[in-house]
Amino acid sequence: MSGTELFRTTVDPSRVAAIILEPVLGEGGFLPAPAEFLRALRQVCDEHGIVFIADEIQSGVGRTGDFWAIEASGVQPDLLTFAKSVGGGLPISGVTGRAEIMDAPTVGGLGGTYAGNPLACAAGLAVLDLFEDGTLLAHARQVGERLRAGFGALAQDCPRIGDVRGQGPMIALEFVRDRDTREPDPETATRVIEEARARGLLLLKAGMYASVIRVLMPLTVTEEELDEGLSRLRAAVLAATA
Repeated sequence: MSGTELFRTTVDPSRVAAIILEPVLGEGGFLPAPAEFLRALRQVCDEHGIVFIADEIQSGVGRTGDFWAIEASGVQPDLLTFAKSVGGGLPISGVTGRAEIMDAPTVGGLGGTYAGNPLACAAGLAVLDLFEDGTLLAHARQVGERLRAGFGALAQDCPRIGDVRGQGPMIALEFVRDRDTREPDPETATRVIEEARARGLLLLKAGMYASVIRVLMPLTVTEEELDEGLSRLRAAVLAATA
């Protein structure tokens, strides 16, 4: 359903305060939103005075090779949420955006369970320092290129892999029963996870049908660690689909 149809049949745009979306779906299976879609959505929000919020909880802080995933589209959201990676493993989250929105709440109008935790804030500042000179983002993009090449080669040897997708090092494999029908194959994805675990590699499933195996490794991964991980993953996939 298009935005025009939605506003005609379901909700009046004057009643919509905000639209929030992930530039790259996380639990949904690492599906990047097309840049054209994000630009069109930005236009719809501008036309109707709707706040456009980018949820970068999973995709932000270098996970896609850009500091924010939405940067690749050239779209600027009104607000942007972030967490996870910025804390280096410690509990922290935040929101940033246009000054007129950020300055609107009164004193005490914003709060959170972990707001102001000094240890987490110190970790967040340390993480930001690591990105200051751009070398970590450059490394992240190199990791993404090597992952896509490795996953692409694996897909050529395994017909159960229906798609290799993602953005930068935030990448995933989708397993299908048949590439023509693209019927999801969660059982194979489960077998791959079990085979990988037996080889010392821990993986997670995602997607509507739990048929996607997603990869979110530390951006500080070394070439040797990356090669070892790819080798173990390849062995697990081939064993699970033999």
